[in-house]
Amino acid sequence: MKSIKKFLYFAYGTNVNKKFFLKKFKNAKYIKKYCLNNFEVVFRSKYGVPDIQRKKGCKVNGVIYQIDNLIEKKLDTYEDYPKLYIKKFFYKNSKRVMFYFMKRKTPTLKPAKYYLEIMKSGYRQNNFKFNLTY
Repeated sequence: MKSIKKFLYFAYGTNVNKKFFLKKFKNAKYIKKYCLNNFEVVFRSKYGVPDIQRKKGCKVNGVIYQIDNLIEKKLDTYEDYPKLYIKKFFYKNSKRVMFYFMKRKTPTLKPAKYYLEIMKSGYRQNNFKFNLTY
């Protein structure tokens, strides 16, 4: 039997919404809110889903969860990995943190209302200012 490995995951977009995320991924643990510098949130693909891209001077508001490899498998399915998103990493206090990053940088477009509403609720839960203008 495979052992369960725990690690950190940086969530942005709909997964910032703690109620939404923790309901789907019951064994995940909310750690803290976090701002990823020099990135911005955009929306892409025919579905208008959130993505992040590098942009100096900007920041992406998100949260860090502790997840395990079983949750990661479910997240991979939810995020359509590796077809739509790939995994990237950064280090926070010498700990590796995973996040999803859209593979093909298609043109940006207006967000789907569904995703935007879940994100707005998540921003309120974390006391983030919702400054996405669409």
